[in-house]
Amino acid sequence: MHFFAPFHRHLIRFFHLIRAPRGASLVLPALATAALVTLAGCASVKPQGPSTSNAATAVTAQTARAYHGRFAVQYTDSYGREQNAYGNFDWRETGDTVTVQMRNPLGQTMAIVTSSPASATLELPNRQPLTADNVSTLMQNALGFALPVEGLRYWLQPSVAPTSKARTVADPQEPSRPKQIDQDGWTIDYLAYAEAPASGVKRVNLTREEPPLSIKLVIDQ
Repeated sequence: MHFFAPFHRHLIRFFHLIRAPRGASLVLPALATAALVTLAGCASVKPQGPSTSNAATAVTAQTARAYHGRFAVQYTDSYGREQNAYGNFDWRETGDTVTVQMRNPLGQTMAIVTSSPASATLELPNRQPLTADNVSTLMQNALGFALPVEGLRYWLQPSVAPTSKARTVADPQEPSRPKQIDQDGWTIDYLAYAEAPASGVKRVNLTREEPPLSIKLVIDQ
């Protein structure tokens, strides 16, 4: 403020020396006042640094994965008979939502499963979509077997699910990756990994004793 004080006095004298035309007597003092306020504001306001708020610095991690492969399922139906189902599948994962499309060997859609924290949906050919709280209930009731979608989200990475305890056996050839995982009543056996330069799981078997269920997956890409 001390630096601008002499300039303020000269500015006021300048407006007093100007002869304003009739009707403009209120305009020039107002302009002078506005100019002084503007200069005073320029002298007192400090420049602001970059924002460090959470909104400005937060980074949202969005999970996005996709798998295409083949499946073979062996299960026991409600009558105690052994059944088989096999075909191709496409897995799409975005954030907390997983969509699995299962096709028979002829390429016809068998089922489309969508699972999210809020609900699960099962779409079957020529039928209205079915909705429930979890995908296991839907698949078990409609197909006779259920894919462990929530667990597979992690097992296909491959890693254990963070929601429960698990036992892991390391791969002797590469100790950083698992050879077997036991979790949530499932035994996950990793039979093959993709060779360089590709990476990830190539073949994996999942088995459960009660109710009996065996799932074999081959990841093509």
